[in-house]
Amino acid sequence: MRGATISKAADYLFLAFAIAPFVYYLLVLHSSFRFFRSSKDHSSRKLDFAPPVSNLKPVRGLDPEAYENYASFCRQDYPNYELIFCVGDRDDPAVPALEKLKADFPERRIRVLFGSGRSAINDKVAKLVRMVNEAENEFLVISDSDVRVRPDYLRTVVAPLCDPKVGCVTCFYVSIHDETFAQHLQSIGMYSDFYPGILVARQLDGIKFTLGPTVVTTRLHLAGFGGYEALENKPADDLLVGRLIAQQGLKVELLPYVVQTVPDYDSPRALFSKRLRWMTVMRHMRPWGHVGLAFTQGLPWCLAIVLTHSRAIGLAYVAAYLVFRVAMTWLIGVWGLQQKGLWKWMPLIVVWDATAFVIWLLSFGRSRIRWRNVDYRIQEGMLVPAAPSPAQSPPQ
Repeated sequence: MRGATISKAADYLFLAFAIAPFVYYLLVLHSSFRFFRSSKDHSSRKLDFAPPVSNLKPVRGLDPEAYENYASFCRQDYPNYELIFCVGDRDDPAVPALEKLKADFPERRIRVLFGSGRSAINDKVAKLVRMVNEAENEFLVISDSDVRVRPDYLRTVVAPLCDPKVGCVTCFYVSIHDETFAQHLQSIGMYSDFYPGILVARQLDGIKFTLGPTVVTTRLHLAGFGGYEALENKPADDLLVGRLIAQQGLKVELLPYVVQTVPDYDSPRALFSKRLRWMTVMRHMRPWGHVGLAFTQGLPWCLAIVLTHSRAIGLAYVAAYLVFRVAMTWLIGVWGLQQKGLWKWMPLIVVWDATAFVIWLLSFGRSRIRWRNVDYRIQEGMLVPAAPSPAQSPPQ
């Protein structure tokens, strides 16, 4: 009798744990709805706040459609800004595209720097150190080389800094020209998994990180934590910039604005490797938060319920899982970020959830990441080459 009681209590406890993802999904819906509803008022921002800006772009290699990406930054409706690119050397494949850019937009102030002049594990950050030091202006917009933007980009992302309480600005990004299965899978993962986590974090504790495609801040705020020099040997520099600025008592603002990125991978294997590298870094950056992801993943819990409980209970869990996941993806991807044609890719949500769960499991016990055929260890939050090798760029 006592054994039956214990078994029943254990069963109830298991069912309670299995409900945890649905509590998280409700929080996602609440957080996302509040964020995008309030963002409708962003049109009233002071877009006339337009201080001189330095747009910094670390470059390594030639991204797909690189020239079109660079050119979009030359077509900004903004009165006073400069563009600074930094490449490793004059043999970098991106140099011809940058030279063409300067020839095609002579009215723009475009500078191309060669080499960081520093010795650092994180070559991207070393380049940013030099660009910050050589930038003419106090206000800085830092963006990746695979980003493409609309003409209102600079006005929109700089505007929040008119509030002295705001120390940093970041925004969403979406992939364009998705053609392969892997590219569509990645996009679904962003709308259904990555952005929900960001919006919940914002609701519960505020934004304390930035997203790499757009980081907007000032020299003063960077100097407040020692500048990019303090990040030269660390992974996830974009996340750390937001965290370290937030620790100064300043607000990091997430805008509902969307920039575009051009995917640089086309196979499931490349996507899997990229995601595993990112998850491994996140596990070392936020170990307890990484463990807590177990209670945000509805698919494995549903499968466990189906295998251990009655058909009625199993079907109820599966139905609830599918409804919540589709609702979250629609709310963020379609209503919030206004991405068209997303409905036909909704079945990939289940594929993504299964893939993400496997990657999450594999990330435990890993302390190495591989980037451009070079192995690195993550040791006490620092990047350490796993073996002597020529200077390579770690994850950006």
